Amino acid sequence: MEIKSVKTRQIFLAVGAAIGWFAVIIQFYLQIVNRVTPVPEAIIRFFSYFTILTNILVDFTFIILLLRPNSAWGKFFSQPRILTAIAAYISFVGIIYNIILRHLWNPKGMQLVVDLLLHSFIPVFFVLYWLVFVNKTELQWKNTLPWLIYPMVYSLCILFRGVFSAFYPYPFFNVADHGYVHVLLNDVRLIIAFMLISLLFVAVGKLVNGTLRKN
Repeated sequence: MEIKSVKTRQIFLAVGAAIGWFAVIIQFYLQIVNRVTPVPEAIIRFFSYFTILTNILVDFTFIILLLRPNSAWGKFFSQPRILTAIAAYISFVGIIYNIILRHLWNPKGMQLVVDLLLHSFIPVFFVLYWLVFVNKTELQWKNTLPWLIYPMVYSLCILFRGVFSAFYPYPFFNVADHGYVHVLLNDVRLIIAFMLISLLFVAVGKLVNGTLRKN
């Protein structure tokens, strides 16, 4: 039974890594082909999207856990609190995009395929991996506070670079259109939304392990 479980997990990781890297690489290709800026700026803008950074994090996690599970990186990414944080990050990507951003454009062809992979398939796939394979016994409510560092640092970097480039990857960060006060309020709302998602993951973890009432 344990052998089958390990084999299933490896297959899961391999499928996730293959599809995830495919989506990121094709999106990079499309970004370069359809660019309206010089290549260096197009590359910087590609890596300015929370979606791209988080999908790369997910894909890197899949690869490390599949190929180097006993390495220092493998042990780090095997920790339940780290995997739960990543599940919260990629869920945030899917939720925010599908609720707020999807209606803002109408991708076609390969762009539509990649769009669905990055914002829908990979988030669901990683959360499924988390539900099935991650040990949730040690999850604690306080784990969610350090998880805020990534989205908060990301927001600050985007706003800082926007001062010089006038490029904001998402409309709710566009200072030129909304002003700093409105953008900062948007940022606070997003951080609160992320915190709620994080708390939900911990709650589900505790519920699965029957420890919700004990904490």
